[in-house]
Amino acid sequence: MKKLNEIGKLRSVKIVFELIFIGVISSVVNAQQIPQYSQYMKNPYLVNPGAAGQQNYIDVTAGGRLQWLGFSNAPATMYIFASSVLGPKRSKYNPSVKVNYGAVRNPQAIYNAQRKHALGGSMIVDQYGAFQYIKATATYAFHLPVTDKMYLSFGANLGFSNRSFLKSRAQTLSSMTGVGSDVSYDTYASQGDLNMLDIGVGLYLYSNNLYVGITGDQLTKDFIRFGNGSNIDPRMHFNLVAGYKFALSNSMTLTPSVLAKYIKPSPLSIEGSLMFEWNERVWYGASYRYQDAVVAFVGMNITSRLKFGYSFDFSTSRFNKHSFGGHELNIGLML
Repeated sequence: MKKLNEIGKLRSVKIVFELIFIGVISSVVNAQQIPQYSQYMKNPYLVNPGAAGQQNYIDVTAGGRLQWLGFSNAPATMYIFASSVLGPKRSKYNPSVKVNYGAVRNPQAIYNAQRKHALGGSMIVDQYGAFQYIKATATYAFHLPVTDKMYLSFGANLGFSNRSFLKSRAQTLSSMTGVGSDVSYDTYASQGDLNMLDIGVGLYLYSNNLYVGITGDQLTKDFIRFGNGSNIDPRMHFNLVAGYKFALSNSMTLTPSVLAKYIKPSPLSIEGSLMFEWNERVWYGASYRYQDAVVAFVGMNITSRLKFGYSFDFSTSRFNKHSFGGHELNIGLML
């Protein structure tokens, strides 16, 4: 009998934490509605459309992200981003002259005081609990030289997004206990998908050593919408990113950076990072996301055309005893 009581207590504890997790996931629907990335420093286009075409070659990044492992139906994200400078001046990638952000090291190859036009595109599939978010985006960026070694870029995203509620993935108090019904589930389940036109913009100032950018996303909210998902309330998202690369030696650099994100009415989210890069081939470092996670990341150029990056998020929130953390892996092509 004692053993049965202990099993019953363990099940009760599990139900409590699953319900807390469900509550957090439900709050995400009306808070952080755009996926976050732990490796934005090597892939700035992920967080700012103005960074599309910063490199003078075709840059493709594909990746996946798993969060809060240990919980069922935890957030999972898959993405692919691609961008390229327009015109005949695009250069082939040369790994022997690669610098920190994928740009060609020779200043004349990229910082030639000439205006640049770039196009990009992305596809994101994000699932969190019983909710799914799919977005396809086209990007245009205009790079204006500020000096002979610095550019100011303006980028704009035009995208189409779909938000849906997946009934088969929903976990409710009534399904766990077998008692009563769940009003929230009934409300979401009775509605269809919400399709929207999304517009985002970004300013991005960059050179070999410096980058500063500001971005606004979902600026039209649900002004242009199709469908009847009325309980999904898209919010405007804003972020500020900045970093500077210091040379520690002939073969080692250090880049501290910060990423601040704001979504009304949520509090400001701040993430600080330190990235070391050795011999312009291997990079590694750590980030701290305030009241959320500590992140360790590493990456390298595998060949002259292929690179990869991996990061592990260790939660510092109240879920760290019940979650195995989170993983993010991406593969890059430089053509």
